[in-house]
Amino acid sequence: MSLHVPRVPQIDLAAILADTSTTPEIDLRFQAFETSTRNFLKAVANYKTRTIATIADKRAIHAADKKRTLERIANVEAETNECKMQEIQLVADLQREAEERKDAELGVAAFKRQLTTLRERCTALDSQIEHYRAVAGNLEREKKAEREKLGSKAAQVASQTDAMEQRLGCVVEGVDKGQILVRMSKIDPSDPEREYTFVLDVSDSSYRVLTSTPSLATLPILVARLRESKDVLAFIKDVRQAYLDMVMQTA
Repeated sequence: MSLHVPRVPQIDLAAILADTSTTPEIDLRFQAFETSTRNFLKAVANYKTRTIATIADKRAIHAADKKRTLERIANVEAETNECKMQEIQLVADLQREAEERKDAELGVAAFKRQLTTLRERCTALDSQIEHYRAVAGNLEREKKAEREKLGSKAAQVASQTDAMEQRLGCVVEGVDKGQILVRMSKIDPSDPEREYTFVLDVSDSSYRVLTSTPSLATLPILVARLRESKDVLAFIKDVRQAYLDMVMQTA
């Protein structure tokens, strides 16, 4: 905003002094001066106001810039601290991974040693298996020969048993492990089909008669004789004779 300042007119001092008709007067234009002064002061006040407003705006902008700068500094410091924490955690993770890798390498080495030992054992076991297969083959052949011998002997024993049963008039059956059932008939002339039976335990040398039908009074004496002689065939003959004697006495 420009201010209009009135020009001060040129004063011809010599002409004024030469004019004797009037009282000399000089117009200093005080009103224009006051107006100019007021306008100047108003312009100064406006300039001050604008300057203060500009300074206030710059101060606000500076304060905002300073606040943003402080915020950026705080964010950078926070990010820096976070990076430091991450670095510390990363170093710890690397140390842990190094320890785990070391433990894993030690474990792998131990497993390799165990694997080598197991392979050696497997090789030794394979050799033993081959040896045992050879032994088993020999045993199988020997077992087959023994079965053939036992089959032949069993046939012979069966033939002898049949002959003994026919001669003694009895039937011998296995009823349990180490126990035989002896059934006798043709003892009582009045009832030839009546059976006289007893169960003999031959599992060890202390022979025992578990049951007998009918009961025989002389049976303990016969069992004691059997324990001394170990002759089961003779014992069966003696029991049959004892039953015959018992029937003859009761006839």
